[in-house]
Amino acid sequence: MDIKAFFRHLTGRSDVLSTPYGDINLAKADTRTRAALFALQRSTDALTRKDIADWRQAWQMAINVDSPSRQRLYDIYRDVEVDSHLSGCVEQRVGFVMARSFKLVDAKGNKDKDAQHYFDQSWFKQLCRLVLESRYWGHSLIELSDVTTDGDGCPCYSAVRLIPRKHVIPEYHRVITNLGQDWTSGIDYHDPAYYDSLIEAGQPDDLGLYLKAAQHTIPKKNMLAFWDAFGEIFGMPLRVAKTSSRDEAERNRISRQLASLGFAGSAVLPEDTELEFIESSRGDAYNVYNQRVDRANSELSKLIIGQTMTIEDGSSLSQSQTHLQVFQNLVDADADMLRDVINNQLIPRMILHGFPLESLRFDWDDSVDYTPEQQVAYETMIADRYDVDPQYFAEKYSMPVGERLSGYLSPQADNNTKADNAGKLSRSTPFFD
Repeated sequence: MDIKAFFRHLTGRSDVLSTPYGDINLAKADTRTRAALFALQRSTDALTRKDIADWRQAWQMAINVDSPSRQRLYDIYRDVEVDSHLSGCVEQRVGFVMARSFKLVDAKGNKDKDAQHYFDQSWFKQLCRLVLESRYWGHSLIELSDVTTDGDGCPCYSAVRLIPRKHVIPEYHRVITNLGQDWTSGIDYHDPAYYDSLIEAGQPDDLGLYLKAAQHTIPKKNMLAFWDAFGEIFGMPLRVAKTSSRDEAERNRISRQLASLGFAGSAVLPEDTELEFIESSRGDAYNVYNQRVDRANSELSKLIIGQTMTIEDGSSLSQSQTHLQVFQNLVDADADMLRDVINNQLIPRMILHGFPLESLRFDWDDSVDYTPEQQVAYETMIADRYDVDPQYFAEKYSMPVGERLSGYLSPQADNNTKADNAGKLSRSTPFFD
């Protein structure tokens, strides 16, 4: 039994659901068109080896004006995103945005804590991540599932789902049901019938940051494979056994003994057998392979996080702070993009689904993102100038608050004055924590 039927069974009404967080108008939700988008012929991605020629050809197919197709390009992107260094850069950039605090405010800027609970859900975190991933893939088409309630009775979406990217042709806002089709036979997801269930992130002609990353991850992966081959050939000393025996069985036995040296470390050879280990004289492998991998990693760092020092070794504090500011600018841009998608697309659709979010907007709550030292300085400055309700500190720090010491001086006061008044303190006015 779905939530509408359950509520109708209890109350005989199907239009409004009363919850501890507000009334939800379930009659507004319309799910009649969702099944069409999920009738897709899914196929397994091809995990074949890619090179720069494949990347360039896939890029050409993606920008074809008459019949754009990103399918081969997305196969390369799937190969690109498993690069460990690139994954670390992406997670660092996405993680900084996901860690930010947010708030729901009205036209006057006042917080609505009840409304904020609608977004403190797993489905919202998943939606935010899918929206942020559009920076790298170029586009994300996200479907909102049915309205249900969580364990606290708060209304929420049961899930959010990414429409498979290979089936989406954003240049013509179409979804194809079979990968062999072109955009002319696809479903127009800009049709008003699909408006209330789909969220679109990214620009239609944007191919994402993975397009640029591929030209570094592909040669990096090949270079690592070449390095492995070099290690197999030159990493171990060559073992040579010389014998005067002409007996084929004897020579085969010596060969087997040489093969076992890598595991057993010993061998039983005829008396006249000479055993020699020839070390490789090739000493430039580190410079050839490792330096190429390092260069690819540094280029990926610059592409995704704008610099290298927040994810690699830094040389000085001043330089790392400058690099961190460059990275913070990218994080702020991602946060602005995510906020626009939530305000311009998600909240209007939630209102259509009955969530009481009229006249509210989503914003980032920078006031709670201070460091502990900054927070202490901020609270001290305010408390020195204004009367602060002790209940604020009692609730924030979860500790009892008594009366303020009348002779309490701020850290900015003169140290000699503080020493003179140290023995004159009394408990006459409210004390803040």
